[in-house]
Amino acid sequence: MLRSSKVIRASVFPLVCAVLFQSNISLGQEYPTKPIRMLVGLGPGGAADTTARLIGQKLTSELGQTVVVENRTGASGVIAYDKVATSTPDGYTLVMVTAAVTTLPFLQAKLPYDITKDLAPVALASTSSHVLLVHPAVKANSVAELIALARSQPGKLTYASTGIGSAQHMAGEYFNILAKTEVTHVAYKGGAESVLATVSGQVDITYGSLVAATNFINAGRLRALGITGTKRSPLLPSVPTISEAGLQGYDSIAWYGVMAPARVPEKIIIKLNTVIVKGTQTGDVKEAFNKIGLETQTHTPKEFGELIRAELVKNKSLVAQAGIKAQ
Repeated sequence: MLRSSKVIRASVFPLVCAVLFQSNISLGQEYPTKPIRMLVGLGPGGAADTTARLIGQKLTSELGQTVVVENRTGASGVIAYDKVATSTPDGYTLVMVTAAVTTLPFLQAKLPYDITKDLAPVALASTSSHVLLVHPAVKANSVAELIALARSQPGKLTYASTGIGSAQHMAGEYFNILAKTEVTHVAYKGGAESVLATVSGQVDITYGSLVAATNFINAGRLRALGITGTKRSPLLPSVPTISEAGLQGYDSIAWYGVMAPARVPEKIIIKLNTVIVKGTQTGDVKEAFNKIGLETQTHTPKEFGELIRAELVKNKSLVAQAGIKAQ
């Protein structure tokens, strides 16, 4: 009798596995059957929000279901990230994350989620460099001159960012570490505010949006010294990268990507990634991205996950070296 029971269990197990496997395939093929929500942890109008809405339009047209973009602001995006991390892992709740998501674990004493365990990478949508800007009164016409000036006046020069842990904040601290300078950080509530603070002379330096800064540069109200990424921007082709301008090895970018709750079936993740990558490569999306200084990406979920892990390692070290304290 015992032997017979074992035989029955042995014969049922492959059948159960086959059913589960088939249902997983079916789920990926049928998905989606209802509207999808994409949360954004920042306010309307910024790069993250714009990226989400452009991607949402492509997902809507390709999948045949409406993608609703919902701004859930607060706590530097933590509210939106936690909402998605604890959602049902069925592919109907997504979140647009920014590069700052990889600094939050080291800036907040306790997060309600773990980015590597509770969220799954879907697609890296876009990346963006910033431009190192100084007020005209700053006596530096190059990165090398700015470094020399900052070293001669430790703690006197100031730089603005869009907030603690933001891509601009990390860009400024990375500059301090590589250049061996002590430029003081001043946090503002957004990119526009930080640029305007530099235009008005409240601060000396900022790492601004390429698009937002262009008019001020052309009007002589700000001076562009370098691009934070590894290549020059077509929006400012005459401005060298910070690395080629004298601070070798410097590379700091902003990025925007889509994540889902962990345990979403792989078929759904792959389907979403395929549609997003295809959508970002269309002419209208590329043009819209270029207008705001963004560059489209074609990462697989695995490649996006590798970027996140690499950024976590880099930012953990950067936060420690800069002495930034968790809140």
